[in-house]
Amino acid sequence: QVQLAESGGGLVAAGGSLRLSCAASERTWSSNAMAWFRQAPGKGREFVATITWSGGSTAYADSVKGRFTISRDNAKNTVYLQMNSLNPEDTAVYYCAAGRRFGPRVPLEYTYWGQGTQVTVSS
Repeated sequence: QVQLAESGGGLVAAGGSLRLSCAASERTWSSNAMAWFRQAPGKGREFVATITWSGGSTAYADSVKGRFTISRDNAKNTVYLQMNSLNPEDTAVYYCAAGRRFGPRVPLEYTYWGQGTQVTVSS
């Protein structure tokens, strides 16, 4: 079973940057596509970005395209989310997820989840 652990969240002023990390257990790491979702208070879990196991293909939600970058380092069993030009609407708990195929943008398509890391952007 894949275990995921996010880190890197925190409080940042609008316009600032943060880099989130998601460390995965090694056993099934290379067979999964990875994704980031986020959930703001009172809202559903929202797709942010996804990446193939090779790192060759990525996809982003329109709301973060051009500002966020997803990447992975298989040697370290880690996926990253570099977030630039943050604004208060990006405030949410950010979750890392692992799934069997690249592309889905709905939470039900992902089998494994981390515990989440809080990102708060002040205006």
